[in-house]
Amino acid sequence: MEHNVLINALVYLAAAVIVVPIAKRLGLGAVLGYLLAGIAIGPWGLGLIREVETILHFAEFGVVLLLFVIGLELEPKRLWALRRSIFGWGSAQVAGVTALLMAAAIAAGIGWKIALIASLGLSLSSTAIALTTMQERNLIPTPAGQAGFSILLFQDIAAIPMIALVPLLGMHDAHPDAGWGGVLKAVAVIGGLVLAGRFLIRPVLRFIARTGMREIFTAFALLLVISISLLMQWVGMSMALGAFMAGVLLADSEYRHALETDLEPFKGLLLGLFFIAVGMSADFGVFLAQPWRIVLIALAFLALKLLVLWLLARAFGMRGRQQLLFAFLLSQGGEFAFVVFGAAATAQVFDPQTASILVVVVALSMMATPLLLILYDRVLEPRWQRQNRRADDAVDARRDHVIVAGFGRFGQIVARLLHANQVPLTMLDHDPDNVDTLRDFGFEVYYGDATRLDLLHAAGAEHARALVLAIDG
Repeated sequence: MEHNVLINALVYLAAAVIVVPIAKRLGLGAVLGYLLAGIAIGPWGLGLIREVETILHFAEFGVVLLLFVIGLELEPKRLWALRRSIFGWGSAQVAGVTALLMAAAIAAGIGWKIALIASLGLSLSSTAIALTTMQERNLIPTPAGQAGFSILLFQDIAAIPMIALVPLLGMHDAHPDAGWGGVLKAVAVIGGLVLAGRFLIRPVLRFIARTGMREIFTAFALLLVISISLLMQWVGMSMALGAFMAGVLLADSEYRHALETDLEPFKGLLLGLFFIAVGMSADFGVFLAQPWRIVLIALAFLALKLLVLWLLARAFGMRGRQQLLFAFLLSQGGEFAFVVFGAAATAQVFDPQTASILVVVVALSMMATPLLLILYDRVLEPRWQRQNRRADDAVDARRDHVIVAGFGRFGQIVARLLHANQVPLTMLDHDPDNVDTLRDFGFEVYYGDATRLDLLHAAGAEHARALVLAIDG
């Protein structure tokens, strides 16, 4: 048994080390690289790994750690401030996608029960793919990133009633009393978590930190996340949602950064393993039996979901190129779709063949997301920039000032400190959406590419006290 575990670990690591750097080098992105690595070593590739389901359940812990780390970055006050966008954006997205997909399925002659469960499952997006991509591209502070994060958080909450709905539509009897008991149990556990976060976990962290043993601190961080995740699973809720709540409760603690640093390596490795497992789990036997039908379903699903997301982005006032980027980020099916379709097959809402087809459609949509982002980066964004290119702003040359090049999160922090100390500032940013948004808040920001020498001369760089470089990359 131990021998098999080591051989499997060797295969996973070798596949990741070989395939992912090549995919990154070709501009395909790390996520698509992991998916391709999974296909290569899975049952429909070289057949090196057979226990796909076991690995997938284990690797889902990577998504749990991702949500915990993101929760650490959101203080309860900030999360409360996002409540309208979470339930506004989130409910609009799930309802809009579900309604459109269900209408299309019924028009195609599919029964309403199958259409409803399939549409609900497909309305969910992949938390792992979307959040990993947003973190790689530093998109979370942007309007598209904030909206995407709010929707993903709502989906994690909405997945719970979706899974509970399946038996009600199936062949098995539902027990309302058991459902209410589960709700009360969940409320009690959430209340207990809030109290434990305030009065128990922090004193324990303080005690362990005083020992000076870093490995024990890391062990407790993992113990904390695993315990809370299993507790939430016990009451029938999402493990990822429980981990996120635990992160939020510790977001304003003095140990936030230490926890984040200790868990980062585990999160990265397990997320990679999760994507490999998704690649291995795609049933290409079903795909090869009826390839054109499945491709047509996948394309129709992506087109309808992209349409709803793009319309939502316009309705909520998102600017320019952010609309398409937002739609591409959330266009795929999600991890919870596997759970919903599995439960539907068990409850006999639809047959196992239908469940297998839908799972392959979700897997194909996950693989399509990195390709859509490559299309956006190489074709759509450059074309948008050419069509919407505006002339650089006229910058007033000044003396004895500080130039801040780049006005993202880091540039804003520097600029606020300098402004508070009454230091004259000249701020430059090459993102027109960012410039317009910041001007609405009263900042004096000029549009232009700070890597150009002529713009720096125009800004009076030779007479500046300092030049602060806050440009990504």
